[in-house]
Amino acid sequence: MTTFDEDSTARDIPSGDSESAACDESTDDATRTDSRRGFLASLGAVGLLGGASPALVGRASAASTDRIEQLKDQYSTVVDVADAGADDTGTESITPVLDKHAGDDTLFVFPPGRYRMNEEFRHTGFDHFGMVGNDATIVPGNYWDFEGPNRRLFRLGVYHTPGRDLLVEGFTIDQTAPDTGIRTIEAQISDGLTVRDIDIVGKHDSGTWGPGLFDVMDPKGTGVVEGFRAPGGGEWVSNTPNDGNLWRGPSGVLISRYHEGTVELVDCQLGGFPDNGLYAGNAKGTVIVRRGVYRNSHASNLRIGGHHSKIVGATVYVDDNPENFTNQRGIRLDQGSWLQVLDTAVVLDKPTGNGITVLNPVESAKIHNSSVTQRTDRTNQAIVVEEKAGPTYIQKSSIEMQGSGNAIEIKGGNDPGEVGCSNITVTGQAPGSVYRNAIRCERNDCSFRDLEIDQPGSDYRRALEINGDDCYVNGGTFETTHHPIIVNGDSAWIESVYSDSYSGYESIRLNDSSSNVTVKDSMLADGVLDVGCDGLTMTGNEVQ
Repeated sequence: MTTFDEDSTARDIPSGDSESAACDESTDDATRTDSRRGFLASLGAVGLLGGASPALVGRASAASTDRIEQLKDQYSTVVDVADAGADDTGTESITPVLDKHAGDDTLFVFPPGRYRMNEEFRHTGFDHFGMVGNDATIVPGNYWDFEGPNRRLFRLGVYHTPGRDLLVEGFTIDQTAPDTGIRTIEAQISDGLTVRDIDIVGKHDSGTWGPGLFDVMDPKGTGVVEGFRAPGGGEWVSNTPNDGNLWRGPSGVLISRYHEGTVELVDCQLGGFPDNGLYAGNAKGTVIVRRGVYRNSHASNLRIGGHHSKIVGATVYVDDNPENFTNQRGIRLDQGSWLQVLDTAVVLDKPTGNGITVLNPVESAKIHNSSVTQRTDRTNQAIVVEEKAGPTYIQKSSIEMQGSGNAIEIKGGNDPGEVGCSNITVTGQAPGSVYRNAIRCERNDCSFRDLEIDQPGSDYRRALEINGDDCYVNGGTFETTHHPIIVNGDSAWIESVYSDSYSGYESIRLNDSSSNVTVKDSMLADGVLDVGCDGLTMTGNEVQ
């Protein structure tokens, strides 16, 4: 299909993630036409946005007076934008004033007021530039009033001419009027990126690019985005004035393939975007998500890649299925090495996609001290490790399964590396009607240590099915309706487990595809069913 990138260059985008594909190009718009200045003359005729209540905006994100005074001491030039001529009533666009006064070592201070923008403010190649709001609300024009094709408020640095040392802090963006969704900040910074306390009020309903793009370009550079909040999410593009120019709609925050440094997203909120919540799947550098709430986005709520990227202490909810939102995955690990999900909760209360997915290009990953709750009756897996994903370790985590899916699905492949599962608890009433096994392992050389699986659901629910070779099970309790443990592979070693069927089926079933299986020092409440295992060793076991 044909879509348009941010500078209205036609291109073909594959059927995938539209904003991540097109916006990754993040091309330069330095050659904007002369019509830009001619357009400014018409801005004064535009009135206040209908339906926007000042009581809704400009409060939570205001920087304190003391904070602003501290910041003023850090810049050689401080510009009070209202004193410089920017209209603070929300009537005339302030972009010409910002263009006139932008420079290095410069801080823009926005005093209390409403500031209208009908075209983007673009500032690149700078050194030490900041903007801070004191009860300041930015009021974007609607889709038709805003000068296209560059529908962004603030474009600060571009990938080939990034800025250095950027601060944006303390603004509310009022998108409560119809068709006013817009990218709030697009920042491509070599080093020293700081964005803090940005509140986007209203739903992103224009169908244009989502509210944030943040890249740190220098591999040694760092950045932080803290308190970037867009809980209203976005509208599916077919319901917007931009229908036909974007596939699905916006992501909440994009970190593009130009990102090579380290960026942290701290205490952010993104809700209900049609492409992704956070999309950082193509990042080359490091992306760290600390805490925050990510809710009801399509494709995935958190989607990361890079090297040593991690999600720490975040909460992901899917508790609403808007129209067209048919695959709302919790967390998706796309590519890179040593990706981690730590101390994080995924709660799936509506029909949706999988909880956490480790995709094939991932070289190594860890899921630790986290939880997935799947309370829907749809067949979805809690955790999936794709067939070519590298070594993955799932540790000290809990899974509640009510729907008929796998708590953990480990796909096979050409020996891409072990999956190690340890100290995992699986509970819930999941039936075995579609996917019978709480854990299904298709891969060789996997280990399962100290698992606690209690799945009393109907329809032959099982705890662990081993289809790979040379797998190791040590310790733990396996209690399910059907055979708790099924072995189809070669050289499985099962030691020191307790296995019991609620319905009286044998505790372990060894199919005729299995061979050289060892069962040792285990309590097997209902014995072993051997239907053709070639080489079975039983030692030190007890049968009740």
